[in-house]
Amino acid sequence: MKTYQQTKNLKITGAMLAFMFLFSCSDFLDVKPYGVVTSDDLNTPQKTEELVIAAYAGLGNSTWNSSYSSDWVWGSVRSDDAYKGGSGVADQGNLNLLEQYNLVTPAVAGYPGATWIAIYSAISRINLTLNQLDKFSDAEYTVQGLNNARVLRQAEMRFLRGHFMFILKRMFKYPVWIDHTVAKEDIKLISNREFTSDQLWDKIAADFQFAVDNLPETSAEKGRANKFAAATYLAKTRLYQAYVQDENHQVTSIDAAKLQQVVSLADIVINSGRYSLADNFGKKWTYGYENNQESIFAVQYSYDDGTTWGRVDFEHGLNYNMASVYGCCSFHPASQNLVNAFKTDQTNGLPLFDTFNNTAMKNPEDFQAPNNSVDPRLDHTIGIPTHPFKYDVNFVAQPSWSRTPAVYGNFMTMKEIQLPSCNCIRKGGAFFGTGQNWDILQYNDLLLMKAEALIELGQHLDARPIINQIRQRASNSITWTTYPIGHPKAGQGFSNYNIAEYSDANLPWTQENARTALRWERRLEFAMESPRFHDLVRWGIAASVLNNYIQTEKARGRTHLNAAVFTPGRDEYLPIPQDEINLVDGRYTQNPGYQQ
Repeated sequence: MKTYQQTKNLKITGAMLAFMFLFSCSDFLDVKPYGVVTSDDLNTPQKTEELVIAAYAGLGNSTWNSSYSSDWVWGSVRSDDAYKGGSGVADQGNLNLLEQYNLVTPAVAGYPGATWIAIYSAISRINLTLNQLDKFSDAEYTVQGLNNARVLRQAEMRFLRGHFMFILKRMFKYPVWIDHTVAKEDIKLISNREFTSDQLWDKIAADFQFAVDNLPETSAEKGRANKFAAATYLAKTRLYQAYVQDENHQVTSIDAAKLQQVVSLADIVINSGRYSLADNFGKKWTYGYENNQESIFAVQYSYDDGTTWGRVDFEHGLNYNMASVYGCCSFHPASQNLVNAFKTDQTNGLPLFDTFNNTAMKNPEDFQAPNNSVDPRLDHTIGIPTHPFKYDVNFVAQPSWSRTPAVYGNFMTMKEIQLPSCNCIRKGGAFFGTGQNWDILQYNDLLLMKAEALIELGQHLDARPIINQIRQRASNSITWTTYPIGHPKAGQGFSNYNIAEYSDANLPWTQENARTALRWERRLEFAMESPRFHDLVRWGIAASVLNNYIQTEKARGRTHLNAAVFTPGRDEYLPIPQDEINLVDGRYTQNPGYQQ
């Protein structure tokens, strides 16, 4: 893949270019220092093409302490799906503050501020590239094998900028919109309240719309954005925008016109016939199945590409468990609440919406009949002691693999982990990275976005077959979670599986029941990936769900959450980092509840 193999040579160059164009001074020396690139050096289509590659490289530059491609920090640990993990509350203590909600302050250094900087560094690459593209006419910018190359590259860059701004918007609500037309000396003069929340969504949507209008349906190089990726991201943007929030982050209404756009955009992708659900849920998170029919857009990782460790995913580097072949660091363990959410009614195979958390599944027998039945996605998502880990019946999870079971329990994250036998794994210090891609846009997400929009539009009957597609695939995914022929337990599932599709016979399909089913489906389908926290905020139920979760967890002896409380009107979004406010002499307005 040209896009990402070239990346290894351009990663440092891109960062240097972004830095120089934003912050360089012209009066240091009259002699051009070695390694410095001037604007004249870039004024060819060939060099600008290299800037495009460097901009794409920003997708994979996230790490465990400046996380943005994955949502394990911002959407999973901050939700009811997972705990921080590690050796205790002091280990990566800033993550513990996020898990407590009320302990987060604008002055807290670390993860939020590092992610802010990392994302704006990526955006600076994109804006630099867009500036260079503006210097050419369509006729001047020629790339062999491409028609309308300049407009196509502009569309790719605007897609990437929309992607990064979407992340910032979801995290901070009022990030700073920095367009490529802004002079570098004026960047510090821009307020983060130049646009309303709705206008910011429209700015992001405009980037994606430009990409929809100008990107091709296919690309010869995997990893580049196409028309359908842009349509999917535009649908996602409009879905979030549809839930209208007031200044205290409370949902006051739902915009039906925006929901209709979600449906129309989703249909563009669905009707293309290019995408479908993978036949087995486990293929989505197992090395060797990247860029399958369910992946619409993904971060393209690699290994053995000439760099020290390869361009591997170190964003999840803390999350490998304490098995001797791993040995570090046991972050991001699944919560007891999430494990319980996979329970199903042993009679009809539906989720136990109201009673799932009444009792805890903790012991080996709890996952078997006659005690409980579960959704098969449980054993694709969570490492459970006595169950094979990542489908390897010779690699059985042990209680000792959990680093601090007295604090965080024994359940391990699994989607982002690869088996030690995979040649895709590389170790950097104590941490692991792999060449497994990380999906940003997925077909299953697109389907459930359409279903959600239909339900809120009152067309819930049309949403049921879409949700049932997801459940049917889950039901068909037991082949990887069943002991193979020759094993003493041949034919037996790791757990007692029982899942059914929705029908008139098992659940009256009212709008309210459809909404409950949709929200449950999203939780199980994307558990530990995870947009869970952002879903709760979008739906306007974060405070009620999370405070109830915290209360139950405390009652069950989870002392690491003793200080936790979710404050509505504050904790739906992170504070604007105080260091960033100081850098612009106070021009940024702090989010509600965080004012000092």
